[in-house]
Amino acid sequence: MYKSDVEGLDAFVNHYNALKEEVSKAIVGQENVIKQVLISIFSKGHCLLVGVPGLAKTLLVSTIADVLGLSFSRIQFTPDLMPSDIIGAEILDSNRNFKFIKGPLFANIILADEINRTPPKTQAALLEAMQEQSVTIAGMSNELPQPFFVLATQNPIEQEGTYPLPEAQLDRFMFNIWVDYPSYDEELSIVKTTTGNSVPKLNNVISKDEIVYFQNLIRKMPVPDNVLEYAVGLNTRTRPGLSSSPELIKKYISWGAGPRSSQYLIIGAKCHAAINGKYAPDIEDVKAVAEPILRHRMVRNYIAEAEGFTIEKIISEIL
Repeated sequence: MYKSDVEGLDAFVNHYNALKEEVSKAIVGQENVIKQVLISIFSKGHCLLVGVPGLAKTLLVSTIADVLGLSFSRIQFTPDLMPSDIIGAEILDSNRNFKFIKGPLFANIILADEINRTPPKTQAALLEAMQEQSVTIAGMSNELPQPFFVLATQNPIEQEGTYPLPEAQLDRFMFNIWVDYPSYDEELSIVKTTTGNSVPKLNNVISKDEIVYFQNLIRKMPVPDNVLEYAVGLNTRTRPGLSSSPELIKKYISWGAGPRSSQYLIIGAKCHAAINGKYAPDIEDVKAVAEPILRHRMVRNYIAEAEGFTIEKIISEIL
């Protein structure tokens, strides 16, 4: 597609900037959220968006799907949703043969809305899809379309009638992104643009093949040994059971991050370096992606909660 990897990375920067510009036509502000979602897509990761209702989480996902020219499915998770409702089911056709009808999971971008409202049985149906990029129906493995990206949303306010995501499922998400309220000026701009008659026209700026090419190109980026050592060192510092762990971790954390977190720190750092026009990641790139990667993998103990010590504060202390 490009003569060399360097040329490919230069083209990636241009595509990334064009993507950001298109998305900002429909989404006002939330620049950090958009950046993290795009890094996650190009790193072959999945995202968990946490924020109160009405902060354009759903709009963000559908806008990104439009701009990337990918197929998009929205699944509203409810307490009575069954695994077959998202994966698909086998039916008898007119010739009395079993035929598989694909569910909404067979799309490039999946929005799992309010994922914590559905029982673990249905949440687990997403697990195989997210990890293996395929689903098994009646003993047959069905490949999911590439690229495949799950973006789940959660509302942190209401906890009644919800099923908190198990640790194994949380670990499958590369990023846990906190979506915050817009600033006064941003909200003013949102109200101006959304209460009128105009609908922004979004252009498709990248093809499916290019997305897959850039995903593979980012994986090929070389990583200096000191960056690898820093990422793995940072990850092991989150584990309270080790004698080398900081006192802060031993005091406030009951469970640290697993090895998958180290992998995501490196892949995320590669992508962060690429969007900034660098050909190899450095320690600053690891620090830039550390918070959303570690946030949902570290479990605070009751002392941290009692003293009001947030996960974000603990992560910033150990960087």
